[in-house]
Amino acid sequence: MRRCLIVEDDHDNANYIANGMAEQGYSAIIASDGAEALGYATSQEWDIIILDRMLPNKVDGLAILSTLRSMGNKTPVLVLSALGALDERVKGLKAGGDDYLTKPFAFSELMARIEALMRRTNSREVQSSITVADLTLNMLNRKVMRGDKTISLQPREFRLLAYLMTHADQVVTRTMLLESVWGYHFDPQSNVIDVQVSRLRNKIDSGFQKQLIHTIRKTGYMLSDTYDPTKF
Repeated sequence: MRRCLIVEDDHDNANYIANGMAEQGYSAIIASDGAEALGYATSQEWDIIILDRMLPNKVDGLAILSTLRSMGNKTPVLVLSALGALDERVKGLKAGGDDYLTKPFAFSELMARIEALMRRTNSREVQSSITVADLTLNMLNRKVMRGDKTISLQPREFRLLAYLMTHADQVVTRTMLLESVWGYHFDPQSNVIDVQVSRLRNKIDSGFQKQLIHTIRKTGYMLSDTYDPTKF
């Protein structure tokens, strides 16, 4: 059964879509805010995500979309919005949306667009894993291996590692991590990132001669097999 994540804070609209999707043979789950949406989207596999633009606490759904794409998540995303101007539709597609449908809409059109996205997705090869040195992360089964060792990660740790690996050999700032992994667009004035990276480093590098996760003083972090401390 195909799985659909519906990110919509309007209870009636969310149920309308979910019921319609169920009638079409989909298993539909509803997320009503940004944090819940990111949690579902990054911890489970989905065939399609239906994403509303305007979410509680003035969260723009496009911020969630950008976060998912920066992590390498390629799940097809259909953006729903009452903002139908041309420049708004362009913003949605540039943020990583696969299609953009304005409200109000007919369910038949929504379904037709979803089926078109499904055909397009099934016709192309999906990158399922990322490898840096002897570290491999599989985006489909969420399995992480370092050499022949399987590494068990919590959902947040997996998202953090995925982001670092997709930006391998690049300096990743704490602000980038706050926005892309935690979904924060402000500084919470805490050491949450340092603590989480430290825990991840213990799992990824502990027991291995070569360290892959490096701290860039006063800036952030880098995951690299060719790190040269003299350059920083």
